[in-house]
Formats: sequence, C-alpha cells, structure tokens
Amino acid sequence: MTEKASSGSLFDSTNLVLFLWKKRKPIFIATLIALVASVIFSSELFIKPRFKSSVIMFPTTNSSISKSLLSENSFEKENILQFGEEEQVEQMLQILNSDEIKERIIANYDLMKHYNIDPNGRYPMTELSKMFDENISFNRTEYLSVRVDVMDEDPKLAADIANEISALLDTVKTRMQHERAKKALYIVEKEYKDFERYLAAREDTLTKLRLLGVLNYEAQVERLTETLGKAQIANNQNTVNAIKDQMAVLAKYGGLYTSITEDMEHDREALSRLKTKYEEAKVDATERLPNKFVVNVAKAAEKKSYPVRWLIVLVSTLSVFLLSIVVMLILENVRRVGVISSERA
Repeated sequence: MTEKASSGSLFDSTNLVLFLWKKRKPIFIATLIALVASVIFSSELFIKPRFKSSVIMFPTTNSSISKSLLSENSFEKENILQFGEEEQVEQMLQILNSDEIKERIIANYDLMKHYNIDPNGRYPMTELSKMFDENISFNRTEYLSVRVDVMDEDPKLAADIANEISALLDTVKTRMQHERAKKALYIVEKEYKDFERYLAAREDTLTKLRLLGVLNYEAQVERLTETLGKAQIANNQNTVNAIKDQMAVLAKYGGLYTSITEDMEHDREALSRLKTKYEEAKVDATERLPNKFVVNVAKAAEKKSYPVRWLIVLVSTLSVFLLSIVVMLILENVRRVGVISSERA
C-alpha cells in the first residue's frame, strides 16, 4: 500500500512532459487569453503613454565669486571652470530634492490640476507629492553628474519641467548663498565704515596740530634747536623767545603728533585690507555665477518611454503560462490524493 501511494502521489520528471502535453489545450487557451488581454490592456485605450525628458548637469566647485575672480592669493583662488567633486554632487541632489523647488514646480505648472487630483479630497497634498516623486526623479550618475528625469503624458511639458528644475537649481542655491553673503557684507561694511570714520577723525586731529605749527616733530625740533643756539650766541632775545614758544607747542603736542603719524601708516594698511574684503563681500552679495554645467538640455521626446508594450505582453503571457502549469499540477495532485484516499478506505 505504501509503495502504491508513493508511486502515484507525485509527478516525476519523466511524466511531466507527458502531463503537459496532455493538458496542452487548457494551458494554450489560458496563455492565448493572457496574450490577447495583455495586448488590449497595454494599448493606449487603457494605459496612457508617458514621455521622458532629461537634463544632465555637473556641479561647479566655486563657492565664492570674489575668491574665483578677485582674490590675489593663489592659495584661496578658485577655478570657476572646474567641475565639482562628490561633495558638490551631494549638495546639488539635496537642493534638487528641496521643498522649495518642488513647490515652485507644482505652482508654476499647476500639477494638482494636471495630475487630476481633487484639492478637496482626503489627502490631496500627499497624493500630489507621491505623483511628483513618481514622475520626477534626480539621480547621480557614475561620472559625478546629476540627471533630472521627468515623465509626463505631454512630451513638451516634460521637457519644460526638466529645464525649469535646472534653472531653479541656480535660483535656490544663489538665494541661499546671497542670504549668507548679505549678512557678511553688513558686518564687513560696518567695520569698514567705522574704521574709515576713525581714520578721518585722526586726520582731523593732525590737521589741527598742523595749524598749531606741528608739521614734522623731529625735523622741527632739530632745526629749532640749531636756530635757538645761534640766536643765543647772537644775544637775539626776541628770536630766542619766539623759538621757545614754538618748542613749547612742540613739547605739548609733539608726542601726540608722532603717535598718530606712526599709527596712521598701519591704519591705512588695515583700511586697505578692509576695503578689499568689503569689495569682495559686495561682489558675493550682489553678483551671481551659474552653479552648474549643463551637458544636455531637455527636449520633447518623440517616442514614448512608458509603457513598454512588448515587455508587458511578454511578462503577462509568460506569467499566465507558468501559473496555468502550476494550477494544472496542483489539480492533478489533488485528484490523485483523492483517489488514493478512496482506495485506502
């Protein structure tokens, strides 16, 4: 009884081909139905074709316009023509995935209406975000560039959105950079203007000292001392008194004059450095350079990218073919188990 059950309960490899040939008609009919159905349902009547447009771009390395164009320091100077590295690629992807770009694209192209999403539905924004992520993607390539892919039923709209995203990358990144650069400009400008006013006040003090007769302290002391000696030898008391008055003024204000003139040289150098920083900060806060190198601009596709009709037909037909074989095997085994059970009874 055991040998009989074991020999009849399962298929072996030698009987499988004969079994499939025996059941060829239902398997063929199921496969044919799947083939016809997949051809029909993969047509444009049921699945609307979508077209893909792409933009490929490389990030730049320059983070500061002033350092790229104005800096005289070779260690700080950046090459504006150099492509970005891995860090810049990651930054570009982060900006492309930002809510600001997503919200601008949604608003500019009215994607809520375009995707036929009910704004009064239960979760309209969640559905909209899901549709956006399904149709628009940003991917890093093996060459350290970034690819923007847009799928849409309208090929021109897909190209327009891809190019708009590329343009918004510059807009968003420049805005972020300018916000920081403007704060830096405010700090440097304030420091520069304050120092400029300080130097102007020092210049005013020197002017007043010159009006008092303090023109060149060391040279004046030397000449007055020599003249005083001659006047004393000549017993010219009026000249002696006049020279002493001048020397009294020099004694009173000479130290201040010397201190200011010595500091002024260093102060002017400091002001020159501050002016350079101020001009660089002003350029960074007001000017802009592209933050990317565009390799391919998006164009309206002539051929659809989705659905791939032959692939849908192939996968569907093959799946039904295999499934029908499995079903037939299961049914046959169930039938045989039932026969064995009845014989045992």
